[in-house]
Amino acid sequence: MSITSKDMIATFSADVTATPGGEHLSQCFSCGACSGICPVSQAIPDFDPRKIIHMIRMGLKDKLLTSDILWFCSSCRSCVFVCPQEVSFADIMAALRQIAIKENYVTEQDLRDKGKTAWVKDDMCVSCLTCVRVCPWRIPKIDDTYAEIDPEECRACGICVSECPAQAIQLNSAKDDQLIAACGSSR
Repeated sequence: MSITSKDMIATFSADVTATPGGEHLSQCFSCGACSGICPVSQAIPDFDPRKIIHMIRMGLKDKLLTSDILWFCSSCRSCVFVCPQEVSFADIMAALRQIAIKENYVTEQDLRDKGKTAWVKDDMCVSCLTCVRVCPWRIPKIDDTYAEIDPEECRACGICVSECPAQAIQLNSAKDDQLIAACGSSR
């Protein structure tokens, strides 16, 4: 794979830094502590926090924001506790996701297809509040008639899906779950 100057967007790093969660990007000195502790990078070798930060700095916006790698971060925040510069790579990933959604690199349907957001089948929801009670991040909300899940906020953990008594909440299998399962079966 070759990279040309046409692939680089000089303002990308500044855009990430200006997005909530990305403000500490410039403090990173690429020590690799985040990559070493990341459970996702252990299971999916293509997911490397240090490489992602390098791609941001190189301005590889289109390559990064169209990649499935962007959605592999589990937001476990293991990286946050080991970073000597308090960069918070998990927050940088959230900022990248926010940019990807805001700039239409990914749609809500793409997130559903990738297994990165749950959604409610309106005609099945009985507004019982179970999803609201069980979600540790308080993402589902009940409007006048049924539950709603914000696709930008959903962490695709599946708790609401498994607890919904009406089976109105759906979540596709994630590609990274499939990759992790394949890695486990090959060992």
